[in-house]
Amino acid sequence: ITSKSGMRKKKIGVRLFKGFLLTILALCIIGCIGGVVIIKRVIDNAPEITPESIKPQGYTSTVLADDGATQTATFVMAGANRVYVTIDEIPKNLQNAFIAIEDSRFYEHNGIDLQGILRAGLVGITSGDFSEGASTLTQQLIKNNVFPNFTNEKTFFDSLERKLQEQYLAVQLEKNSGMSKEDTKKLIITNYLNTINLGNNTLGVKVAAKRYFNKDVSDLTLSECTVLASITKNPSRLNPISGRENNAERRRIVLQYMYEQGYITKAQQEEALADDVYDRIQNVDTAAKGTNSHYSYFTDELI
Repeated sequence: ITSKSGMRKKKIGVRLFKGFLLTILALCIIGCIGGVVIIKRVIDNAPEITPESIKPQGYTSTVLADDGATQTATFVMAGANRVYVTIDEIPKNLQNAFIAIEDSRFYEHNGIDLQGILRAGLVGITSGDFSEGASTLTQQLIKNNVFPNFTNEKTFFDSLERKLQEQYLAVQLEKNSGMSKEDTKKLIITNYLNTINLGNNTLGVKVAAKRYFNKDVSDLTLSECTVLASITKNPSRLNPISGRENNAERRRIVLQYMYEQGYITKAQQEEALADDVYDRIQNVDTAAKGTNSHYSYFTDELI
């Protein structure tokens, strides 16, 4: 009797265990289906992406005299201190510095970096710190120009929705730009370097070169290029005027990454590290104020 009772309990236990597994399996299937439905809905609600929609908005306005050359005033608004620069005017060292520190597989991925996402997830799980980013330059460009109000997101779900759309649009942009892969990458890096916030109401690399070094972006040295590339992660903390020490620390990382990724030689790295680059940075606002009395009445009327 005891044996039969034990067998009966054992069978009941097996059934309960099977039922538990089936319940877990059903919940997993339902969760997966629900997740797919939610992701599809998020993607369906994503805005359209075109080469035009990723261009930055807001530029400095310059007033010229009737000779078409003499600059009489410059109007700069918050969020609009930007002067467009073409890819041919941007030094390769500057392009490579940003790529090395922000998106080392930029020329290889299709808009999203799966290796970077997995790495960031692993670091987050093992350390509990999920602050490590995995956004590509393509995603950062889309975030800034297609989702300019991302700073106003109030909930985790708002951020998650935007992030999913951002990743989807990054792939769509690189896949359906209507250009070759090389030209698509040029389009992205050009618009990225014209978009980014580089501290002190300085937008884009052309204005940043003038703001910090009082020179045209095309004349920047390797050392100066790495200063600018060190700002973008946190423009208020890493700008080379008020955040000189923090910028210098990150600049060392940028140079190391450039060396490891084959963009510069060891000699070039050491030469840049030995450069007293911060002694050349100017702590002044270089924007013209339009105070030339010869044109002041015209400027006031124009405003």
